Amino acid sequence: MTTLAETRPFLKRLFERLDFAPRPIGVQTKHALDHWLTSRRGVAPTFADVVADLRNCGFAFRAVPDARDYEIVIGAKAAAALLGAVADGARLSEAPNRRGAVRLRRLFDEVLRAGEPALVEFTLVAKGRDRAGVELLAAPLALADGTLGAVLGALNIERYETPAPSREPLPESDEQILLFALGSSRALGERIAHEMGCSLAPHEERRFEDGERKVRPLVGVRDKDVYVLSSLEGETGDSGADKLLRLLFFIGALRDAGAARITAVAPYLCYARKDRRTKPLDPVATRYVAQLLESVGADRIATIDAHNVAAFENAFRIESVALDAQALFARYFAHRLGGDPVAVVSPDLGGEKRAELFRQRLETILARPVAKGFMNKHRSMGEITGEIFAGDVAGRAVVILDDLISSGATMARAARACRANGATRIFLAATHALFARDAEAALREAPIEEIVVTDTVAPSEAAALRLRGRLVTLGVETLLAEAIVCLHSGGSIDELLDAGPKGAP
Repeated sequence: MTTLAETRPFLKRLFERLDFAPRPIGVQTKHALDHWLTSRRGVAPTFADVVADLRNCGFAFRAVPDARDYEIVIGAKAAAALLGAVADGARLSEAPNRRGAVRLRRLFDEVLRAGEPALVEFTLVAKGRDRAGVELLAAPLALADGTLGAVLGALNIERYETPAPSREPLPESDEQILLFALGSSRALGERIAHEMGCSLAPHEERRFEDGERKVRPLVGVRDKDVYVLSSLEGETGDSGADKLLRLLFFIGALRDAGAARITAVAPYLCYARKDRRTKPLDPVATRYVAQLLESVGADRIATIDAHNVAAFENAFRIESVALDAQALFARYFAHRLGGDPVAVVSPDLGGEKRAELFRQRLETILARPVAKGFMNKHRSMGEITGEIFAGDVAGRAVVILDDLISSGATMARAARACRANGATRIFLAATHALFARDAEAALREAPIEEIVVTDTVAPSEAAALRLRGRLVTLGVETLLAEAIVCLHSGGSIDELLDAGPKGAP
């Protein structure tokens, strides 16, 4: 590996990292390196060995004899992100983007000198602002006579900014507000920003070869009211712990940069299920998460449908904002159930208060009585027991409400109990669609008509495909946008929740 300290000055000015033992992260760069290693003969593969796959993985350049220049042999379209509009056969010296051409020429010179693949990273800058992070791989290729005279290349580009919003911008008095969205929460963040009439603030996220992360804001945050959106569910490639650590580091960076106030917006808050000791020496994870967020400088935490609202509020010494999605579910089911007699059921006693508040809200909207029920549940060592069911569900459409669906076992057993007690139609409603393990299999076999969730957690493509036709997702962007604006302006969150987001009952 070549570190920045060992890199020659003219390369240090062009690249933030130069590595001759490359371990790419991006799909294109990883594919190109794997193809180069597979095709390698002796020092390097020949151009003929890799040309068939170049259209799928990148581009190739050949050194121009008797000139310090390179010509594009194939893949001009792939290289255009660095060079501008060029065509196959063109030279680097003819490229519209001169800085990009210099980067490639000096990297190619170094790769052919070393005879080994190299991986570099750098930041694209436009109009004085960081716009994207680039991972670029270059690997030497042999000519027909065996000499090194060509280079295979591939790159991955991660854009930092989002398009401008289509709505009117925030009033001038709200210019001090900044909204960041980390990782997979970016899509939800863009919808929230659209609702607010602003754009997401740009930031950089970089993953190192060993899985460590770097994350930093790309705009000044001094004296700003900053909101950081990050839903902390586990997903492929990122556990809840990974996301929590990234959020902590980012909040720390914001605090060091002088932000006036920092609000962590975690639609799903990880480790909230272990909020009390149920066995000797048990951890109280909710409190530990609170201490971590407080220690790095968060001023406020907001979440949607905390597993235990009282435990969530008591765990934090900073301001804790407990939002809920009840208005979204109430609006949906008021339309979906029509004139059917209705019952709301909690799948366990722990969620009975949540279900009762929702039942009262739905009863008000429907202007007719709504029955209720609950299921007894005991969980130990991952096993669920308890078969006692109480409630008036016979001849009724039933909404089984919980804060989350993980394995699906709790909801499935409640659905079977409701059907056994005479329910005519059964709907599941949960804010957080975690869908862990074999949840799809458990839910497919349950006697349910629909599974209604929100997009605090994006269901995996596999889960969405397997539950196709029965999975309904409600958006929380309006709720979160209004909550952020309300917090920024000093409004009442309680009034917001009582009224529901715009358009909600």
